[in-house]
Amino acid sequence: MRSLLFVPADSPGKLDKALGCGADALILDLEDSVSPERKEAARIGAAGFLTQAQALPVRPRLIVRVNGLTTGLIDADLDAVVAARPDAIMLPKAEGGASVVHADAKLSAREALCGLAEGSIRIVAIATETASALFLAGTYRGASARLSALTWGAEDLSAELGAEANRDEHGHFLDPYRLARTLCIAAAAAAEAQALDTVYVDFRNEPGLRRECEAARRDGFTGKMAIHPGQVATINDVFTPKPEAIAKAQAIIAAFAAAPGAGVIGVGGVMYDRPHIAKAERLLARAKAAGLVA
Repeated sequence: MRSLLFVPADSPGKLDKALGCGADALILDLEDSVSPERKEAARIGAAGFLTQAQALPVRPRLIVRVNGLTTGLIDADLDAVVAARPDAIMLPKAEGGASVVHADAKLSAREALCGLAEGSIRIVAIATETASALFLAGTYRGASARLSALTWGAEDLSAELGAEANRDEHGHFLDPYRLARTLCIAAAAAAEAQALDTVYVDFRNEPGLRRECEAARRDGFTGKMAIHPGQVATINDVFTPKPEAIAKAQAIIAAFAAAPGAGVIGVGGVMYDRPHIAKAERLLARAKAAGLVA
């Protein structure tokens, strides 16, 4: 997934429009964008939208952001949406692998009740929204086969830390949030899950969004969340492998294949060692997912 667009689940008009925006995934939000008095309406809206969208011949992946494990709301969220078969839930305010294990158990019980195959609904965990979560980022590995991606958040974390801001005057993240971002990348790599970058809230600033996407791709993120449909095209463009990058990756893999046992090879006058094979293979996997290579 390159682009994941948040859509309030209590807004039918926004949900319908989001289907055609080009996002790889829609995040039907039952959490922060929905007021307490609208939670039930949002659950009903999410379930109805999921049911309708399942019948489409081509659709984005459908993810439901439920309320956190400590809110007392997640059970009602899951009761409402599991039968409608979302592709995944997004678990906010996750605190390490134990939170994923807990969510996994809740999903397993409801999949059984709804006649769904166990494990059919995946989990995307938001790994850095609480102070405690930062100290538990290394515990996701092996927590659940459902865990498909990790992402991070700065807004809830800044509130918990009592910070006045999470970005400087130039729009760059301050140190506590740079740490959270780094921990997310490392946690995702350790757990063999996709690393997804957080939202860019200045949604009318396309150059700023592009710079942040390019920095995220450079550092190891493979996708980014969006808060506005207008951000999707830029995110998709930056995280879609370019032809020259695909050709380079193919050349590196071919060169090593032609020299079995070699620890280092040269391609185009540049030396590459074996870690570059893994990087090349990951890039080609992303290109394949985007339909750019067979």
